[in-house]
Amino acid sequence: MTEGTYTKRLWLEEDLADDLKWSMLVKNVLYSGKSKYQEVDLIDVGPFGKTLFLDGKVQSSEVDEWVYHELLVHPAMLMHPNPKTVFICGGGEGATAREVLRHKSVEKVVMVDIDQVVCDFCRAHLAHNKVAFESPKLELIHDDARAQLEQYPGKFDVIIGDLADPLDGGPCYQLYTQDFYQTVVLQKLNPGGIFVTQSGPAGFLSCTEVFTCINATLRSVFPKVMPYTQHMPVFCDVWGWNIALTDPSQARLSGEELDTRIQQRIEGPLRFLDGYTFTGLCHINKHVRRCLEEEKEVYTQDCGRFIHGKGSLQDSKAASTGTG
Repeated sequence: MTEGTYTKRLWLEEDLADDLKWSMLVKNVLYSGKSKYQEVDLIDVGPFGKTLFLDGKVQSSEVDEWVYHELLVHPAMLMHPNPKTVFICGGGEGATAREVLRHKSVEKVVMVDIDQVVCDFCRAHLAHNKVAFESPKLELIHDDARAQLEQYPGKFDVIIGDLADPLDGGPCYQLYTQDFYQTVVLQKLNPGGIFVTQSGPAGFLSCTEVFTCINATLRSVFPKVMPYTQHMPVFCDVWGWNIALTDPSQARLSGEELDTRIQQRIEGPLRFLDGYTFTGLCHINKHVRRCLEEEKEVYTQDCGRFIHGKGSLQDSKAASTGTG
């Protein structure tokens, strides 16, 4: 081999299951460390570019985070007739706030992520999200999301759960529980208010890990819950979201009306979502629908399911926080 032509190739492995992992070529390590709450890495990998890892699990990548965040934010915001106040549980990378702030009606966004380390380096390294961090409409709080939501003055039109997945020893498990939804989220929504949360893997092999249980937990509290799914390349799986409505009539929004609201209410074009697309995403395959219908378990303070992996926090009672 000619001198100077060899470049060492480093690969990062992510465990997807006990018997399955995949590898990504490491191009540049932008940050690697451990906060008080979790291991934090921002790495330029493979075809995904800048990719955020928390406790070794992929959270988002620059090549497809816009799909994830359009789907997390805009359907719920558009189902609400006039969302002015929004609370984000987690969301430390800033992309959820970025999408919320595109809505012309929004007057106030409160984002609570306990991990300032995540927020600070995302603000420094993720250029697309800097405008959100600098918006005068955004109030950023580094604290326990549950405590802040409970004590924050007033109520909200939309509450968004942009949290890391339920992970054994991770910081977010308690923010998926029936108690949190019943005694905090539901109480802090204005009349007609909407809650939406990311809900983990939702493929036909993976949907019962956490997706169906999150859906069942929400159904035990809210009168109408809408699950929807989309394949996400960086997650190596189909991903799920759940919208929980206090007014079931809001679920009858047609694709045509959704397109009209997108044009009237959002600054700039959406790259992925439109009415036709969202209608399709709500048409979930037969097997996953059956799993959703048959799911009986709900998340409680003492019982729940976790995705594969283990978080940095060993005391799960310290996990009522909020980061994502």
